[in-house]
Amino acid sequence: MSRINTNVSSMISQRILRQNNSQLNTSLERLSTGLAINRGADNPAGLIASENLRSEKVSLDTAINNAERADQVINIAEGGLQEVSSMLLEVQSLVGQTANDAGLSREEKEANQLQIDSILQTIDRIASSTSFQGTKLLNGSFSFTVSAQDADVNTFQINAAKLGYQGTRDIQVVVTESAQHAGLFLSTNGPLDLSAADAKFSFEIAGVKGSREFSFASGTTLSSIADSINTYRNVTGVSAVVSATGIALKSIDYGSEAFVSFNLVNRGGLTGALFTMSSIDENVADTASEADLANVNNAIRDDGQDIGAIINGITATSKGRTASVATDFLDLSIELSETGAQAAGTIDAFTITGGGARFNLGPNVDINNQVSIGIQNVAARYLGDTSIGFLDDLGSGRGSNLVTGDLEIAQQIVTIAISQVSSLRGRLGAFQKNVIGSTINSLGVTLENTSAAESAIRDTDFASETANLTRAQILSQSATSVLKISNSMPQSALSLLQ
Repeated sequence: MSRINTNVSSMISQRILRQNNSQLNTSLERLSTGLAINRGADNPAGLIASENLRSEKVSLDTAINNAERADQVINIAEGGLQEVSSMLLEVQSLVGQTANDAGLSREEKEANQLQIDSILQTIDRIASSTSFQGTKLLNGSFSFTVSAQDADVNTFQINAAKLGYQGTRDIQVVVTESAQHAGLFLSTNGPLDLSAADAKFSFEIAGVKGSREFSFASGTTLSSIADSINTYRNVTGVSAVVSATGIALKSIDYGSEAFVSFNLVNRGGLTGALFTMSSIDENVADTASEADLANVNNAIRDDGQDIGAIINGITATSKGRTASVATDFLDLSIELSETGAQAAGTIDAFTITGGGARFNLGPNVDINNQVSIGIQNVAARYLGDTSIGFLDDLGSGRGSNLVTGDLEIAQQIVTIAISQVSSLRGRLGAFQKNVIGSTINSLGVTLENTSAAESAIRDTDFASETANLTRAQILSQSATSVLKISNSMPQSALSLLQ
């Protein structure tokens, strides 16, 4: 080399040494941090993808924590309801014991009433004290609120409803088919001829609750027949109304489960058609046509009809006068009045204005990732219904107390209360298992897969990176040696001066 001012070989060696040292530093950084991407310059596209995946991981992890928190809330509510259920069973036992009137003294009845009073107080205390971080769970804080309830809506139960921020939801019921009693009309074709001394006849009335055979003799009026049938209306589930031309038999309840059956058991020697039968609601059973109803020789039966309805565009399932829908956005049941259930048309039932226990169980904060469930008030004054009465009616001095009250009504109230609490526990259990539990499992799998995708982009592959480190070390050492040689080469020019 004959030039000494510019050592091109040294410059090349320095550049290559810098590159090798940079690669060596990169490998050392990746191996020490465990990350293949430590800054945007390492992999701009990979950095963007990994940061998006990291954001999804945080959201998924938060959603899992939310679901676990929701599970804890339901566990606490279930604990309170379990104790309420146990006490209701005790109330049921006390009512049954007290009904054994001749076998109990008044003192024993009063002792049972004292137990009832203490149980009612405890139920109220559980309803007002069961809480999660100060939020009451069983006092109606998480029941849904409504406004503008239509007069044709008797009762309703809102199990779940998704509402947006400060949003409301109008509930509209379109009645497509009327609810009907089961019913038969017994026409006597004029005055009932029982003038013969030995004239008598027997027939059997059957309904959803049971059956009863009736026998009548000479001189019996239609009113007497109807009164006899009504005496056993709670046994058969069938009531009777007399008119000038006959007797109308109707099931007490509405719906396809209700029926009325009439069977003429004994004509008592009478000839001709004793009754002419027709269906009241024109809902004749499949086994009998209108022609068959002219003369009664075999049992004639008529079935009721469930209401047909559409609620907010969803075809409802129905039982009697009650229509229900169950979707992810709306889960409720509505019982219509007799007028509303028997007239086809549209009913603006009510507007849901808020309420319910709302949980965000998804990675995004939006209505699709939110779930809600209604938890009604389980205080004694709310367990029961308006037609029969409420649980607090069993308290001392109330109409269904155990000492002087109506024990038949008391038992019906307790039965309804047990059903309501059991139904609530069942809904909470289904929510806990099928919504919260399944959500936690699903989110866990998604979090695992998202973490794996983020790791593939951002984490260091140690097997590959140690190979790169070894290569970078060798090349750096080699470049250093070459640089040393390049720096010494200009010294050869001194030999020309000798």
